[in-house]
Amino acid sequence: MTAFFALTTSLLWGLADFGGGLLTRRAPALTVIVVSQGIAAAVLGVIVVATGGWSEAGPRLWFAFAAGLVGPVALFSFYKALALGPMGVVSPLATLSVAVPVGVGLFLGERPGLVQVAGIAVAVTGVVLAGGPQLRGAPVQRRAILLTLVAAGGFGTVFALITEASTNVTGLFLALFVQRLTNVAGGGAALWLSVRRGSPALPEGGFAWSTLPALGFVGLADVAANGTYSVAAQHGPVTVAAVLASLYPVVTALAARGFLSERLRAVQAAGAGLALVGTLLLATG
Repeated sequence: MTAFFALTTSLLWGLADFGGGLLTRRAPALTVIVVSQGIAAAVLGVIVVATGGWSEAGPRLWFAFAAGLVGPVALFSFYKALALGPMGVVSPLATLSVAVPVGVGLFLGERPGLVQVAGIAVAVTGVVLAGGPQLRGAPVQRRAILLTLVAAGGFGTVFALITEASTNVTGLFLALFVQRLTNVAGGGAALWLSVRRGSPALPEGGFAWSTLPALGFVGLADVAANGTYSVAAQHGPVTVAAVLASLYPVVTALAARGFLSERLRAVQAAGAGLALVGTLLLATG
């Protein structure tokens, strides 16, 4: 169960990051965050009312609130990094997010077996190679590296926080709703400050209503990924769940190949193969 939900998380996050990166090339990153997360919050609000999720309110929601504060910072940094590119910088470094939940798991006493340790090493190496690592170049690339490191730390923190935000499915819906409301509030405040400082909230041609379905997909895929990761981490070792969920850069690279016809370099293809081998080791270990 842990492997299934964690791999589902990587699929959803990979597609959401791909879509978010493309949208950020057409609209300001904060606008993309606020609109996409707002759509997700509205859908979650309906689900919470329908399932009676308010009954699960309690102290654990503070973890969801904290995740909601960290989330917009991570998303903004990552979307900006994806827009700046190249993906060879952004995707591999984003996998450093796994260090936070894995560290928490080890601190709490988890001790993966030898096969799982090998799987972690092979999977992480594969994901880094699948991004086609490039660490040399112009100043814009150095900025992309910094933004991606900030995003990785933020994503890893959200990983750790959302796992503690609920103990059952109904409570998870409420926790994700609180997280999204906080995302929208924090992102909205940052967008307002950005506009006050002279940055545009919309592209030159105005809001492109044709992008609304894509924005909705990005927001809903992101929130669904948070949910599946929480389930994965609660039903198995956090160290395993976190590593499998961190395979999302492979999905992003494959989406770029499928939708944008970007050619995979030999090192990327080899990395994807290693990531698959690492996944099998983790799933069977």
